[in-house]
Amino acid sequence: MKIVVARASLARLGEAQARWKAKATFIEADLDTEDQVMSATEDADGIVVAQQRLSARTIDALGPSVRAIGRAGVGVDAIDLQAARDRGIAVINQPSYATAEVATHAVSMALAVHRRLLKADAVTRGGWGLASDVGMIAPLDEATAGVVGAGNIGRAVIDRLRPFVARILTYDPALAQDIPGVEIVGSMEALLQISDLVTLHTPLLASTRHLIDTTALMLMKKGAILVNVSRGGLINEGALASALESGHIGGAALDVFEVEPLNSNSPILSAPNVALSPHMAWYSTSSARRLSMWTADDIVKYLDGDHDIRGNVTNIYWIDG
Repeated sequence: MKIVVARASLARLGEAQARWKAKATFIEADLDTEDQVMSATEDADGIVVAQQRLSARTIDALGPSVRAIGRAGVGVDAIDLQAARDRGIAVINQPSYATAEVATHAVSMALAVHRRLLKADAVTRGGWGLASDVGMIAPLDEATAGVVGAGNIGRAVIDRLRPFVARILTYDPALAQDIPGVEIVGSMEALLQISDLVTLHTPLLASTRHLIDTTALMLMKKGAILVNVSRGGLINEGALASALESGHIGGAALDVFEVEPLNSNSPILSAPNVALSPHMAWYSTSSARRLSMWTADDIVKYLDGDHDIRGNVTNIYWIDG
């Protein structure tokens, strides 16, 4: 079988090639335009992508023998799942390859913003100073944390937050069972109104785009902290910047953005008490290898008729429920 890998999508491409040389040939190619996709996949059985957008037109340009798309990552909002399903093409993502890394990153950023470490660093480098120069810091052990989304990552965040806060809430309409020690609230609005720290762990769908907008931000407690390591489109960044500038929101920690790379003129860059990272919450030396190998393993196995894979065939689940 032939699998075309979008350039730079698999960090361990050589290792994948060596592992599967008896069954598959991996070819790296540019897959950024419809013409490139059409040319590179003419006789391919599958493709692997990372950040590339696969619109309905792009999927239509795939070679006639393509039966699977491996997404080296978690989110599939850049892939037209219905168009893939219409052509009988499975879309396989990797939702669990970096659960620990993403959860740790979210909590690390939350702690840094809460303790105002960026400001503290600047004060120290600027000639020492007083604690009051850093700004007001409320006691975290009296705080309520609100976790939006209680899937694998949300639960891992909950576990990491337990030693630090007094109370943990979660809102997740899909939650089927209680989580010990966590209060399940019935609405997003209730979570926002109660929480001192809000962290987002939900996919980007039509229903969740700009989940955090001006209205949501105004519902949040004055001085609350917002964390997003999930998908950039969950937050209206202009509204968040305004809420930070006004002081209504006390701080934000963002690893993902509506447009990536982040625009140099983004108002988030000049907003106060904001910690930013370049979409790297997923990364560790182990997770990078896991992502490459799990993605390669799954697409080869799926194409070979073995559906016992680590990832999810997202468009079949999405359509069939």
